[in-house]
This record gives sequence, structure tokens and C-alpha cells, in this order.
Amino acid sequence: MLDVRTQITEIFQERYGEAPQYIVRAPGRVNLIGEHTDYNDGFVFPMAIDRAIWIAFRPRTDNHVGVWLCDFDQLVEFDSGNLTKGAHNPGEYIKGIAWALQEHGYNLTGWEGVLGGDIPVGAGLSSSAGLEMATLRAFALTSTIHWGTREMAKIARLAENQWVGMKCGIMDQIAAAAGIIGHALLIDCRSLDITPAPLPQGTEVVVLDTGTRRNLVDGAYNERRRQCELAAEYFGYSVLRDVTVWQLQSKAGQMDPVIYRRAYHIITENDRTVLALRAMLNNDAQKLGELMKQSHASLRDDFEISTTALDSMVTIAQTQPGCYGARMTGGGFGGCAVALVQSAAVSQFIVTVEQQYRAETGNIPQLYICQAADGASVVKSDL
Repeated sequence: MLDVRTQITEIFQERYGEAPQYIVRAPGRVNLIGEHTDYNDGFVFPMAIDRAIWIAFRPRTDNHVGVWLCDFDQLVEFDSGNLTKGAHNPGEYIKGIAWALQEHGYNLTGWEGVLGGDIPVGAGLSSSAGLEMATLRAFALTSTIHWGTREMAKIARLAENQWVGMKCGIMDQIAAAAGIIGHALLIDCRSLDITPAPLPQGTEVVVLDTGTRRNLVDGAYNERRRQCELAAEYFGYSVLRDVTVWQLQSKAGQMDPVIYRRAYHIITENDRTVLALRAMLNNDAQKLGELMKQSHASLRDDFEISTTALDSMVTIAQTQPGCYGARMTGGGFGGCAVALVQSAAVSQFIVTVEQQYRAETGNIPQLYICQAADGASVVKSDL
């Protein structure tokens, strides 16, 4: 089987009769802890992974953009000077980036190329952020735009929030833009300060794909965000980052119980995420694993975004020898879990969890080790 870079290069050669002038890539991410805290100006702890979106392309002299999406057998074409929204599909993310760049005052030059990737779509590994950041890399090259990690992440979030309609925070875009090989990133989503931290020695991060999928644009994600806003407003703040556990608990009998539970998850998850940095810097896999377990319980019971499949996967994983902890990861309602596992036990862990999960649910899972990768980059330039 061809790797993605080779595949898109060959397809580009077939379509355009020459080699691509540029190749860019941008990774997906797995979030170790800190879920739904980003749009509350809180803390998150993702790592960019060694699965990515790749684009092979050449510049044009006009505003036209044409991209062949290998995985969807779809040609996306538009003029950046005349953008109109269409039905939700991967092409809208590319158009959204063009729109957001122009909203920030950039003049765009078009390009044409081929896009492919190996990030599972809808699995909670943020294939959308990989697509956004790879597209930004392409426009930055053809339109001579300075690459600033934070600014590009903000532009990508604007595209997803206002063009695509997904009211996400900035975690996915920052992780895809700023990833550091061998490290996870503690991100303060208010200041956008980043603190890299290596994984505990002798451990591996295993992604546990349940084989179930979700579509976060369907409203459930946006509903959780609105519930968090209502909780913050109750205390006179704009975001839950500024509310303490003590403040929340003092109003336990007065608040709507659903709103209370949503707030309780966010506030305690922020605390867990900060503690996770300390655990990593202390090389304490046991503590990090325990925080991951607590996070899943809160996502399941307080934020209510887990599913039967995710709960089954996490429970099976947590009972295996050598597993320090596991939790659902991503926006929820399907997709993936993540586990921290002893390196010496990881091979047997994958075999056993796959067998037990399949027997228990009938779903076909995919389990694989993920390495921490660098953020969005240019891997070929003929200039």
C-alpha cells in the first residue's frame, strides 16, 4: 500500500502531467486530557500525531482553487473572490479557510492540487483541523503569507466557527499547527501559551477507534457549549475558566442540575489538566493514568457525551495489564478513546482489547500506537 505522500504525488502527476511544485502536511491530534475546556478558555493537553492531511499542488496566476480529494473522489473548485457556502462536505473547510484569510485582510492567489490523508474521519482525531492547517500552508505559500502559528490557528478556528458552523475552541488548530515531535502540549486556551511535555518514559499512547462515528455539526456539541455559557453567566462571567469549584458547589441546590453538571465537568477537568502537566514532568505515568480515568468518568456522567461503545472500550482497556489509564477523546458521541500503556505490554494490550471489544459490542475497532509529531509543515518546495 502506498504512503499518502507517494499516492498524492502520483495522482498529481497523472492529472497535471508534471510533478507538484509544493507538498505540505498537517497532522491530526489526540487529546490526552482536557475535553471541552478549550472554548471555556481553559487548559488542554493534546499531541499532534503521526497521521496527517497532505496536499500536493502548484500555484496559479488567478484566484481559482481546484483540489482533488482522493479519499472522497471529489473535485472541489471555487474562485476565492466569489465564495458561496454549499452543503456540508470537506470542500467547505477549504473554502472556509479562503474566506477567513480574506476576513483577516490577506489577498489570495489560487492553486490546484491533490489532497489525501490517513486521519480517520469522524473519529475524534481532528481530521478537520489537519485539513484546515494544510490548506493554510498551501495558501501561505502561493499568496506569500507569513506563517505565524497562533495567527494561523485563529484563522482556522474562525473558518470552522463561522463558515462551517462548528463552535469549537482552538485546541485542534493549535495542536495541528504547533505540534512538537516526542511531546504533548499543555495549551492555555486564553493566553495561547504552550508548555511542551514528554510522555512518561516507557509508555505508549494507543488510539482506540470504536468503529462508531459522529457528526458534531448536528447540534449536540453546540448545545454543550451553550450550556457552559449559561453556567458562566450565572456567576457573572463569560467563560467557566473564571469560576472556582467552591463557587459552583455553593450554588449546587439553586442551579439547574444539568447546567450544574456541565459546569462541574469543565471546572474539574481544568484542574485535572494542570495536574497532568505536573505528572508528565515528574515522569509519573501512574498519576497521569488516574487523571485520565477521572476525566472519562466526568465526561460520561457530568458532561454526558460518551456512548455505550466508548464506555465499553474504555472499561476493557482500563482492566488490561500495563494500562495506566484510558478515556474517550475528542468531541464525543462516538469516535475514539485513548490509552496510556506500558511499552512492554502494548502489543498484547492491542490484541486483547480488540478481541474483547469486538466480542462485547460486535463493532470492528482499529487500535494503533500514535507517536507525537511535528505540526503543519512544508515538506517539498521547488522554489
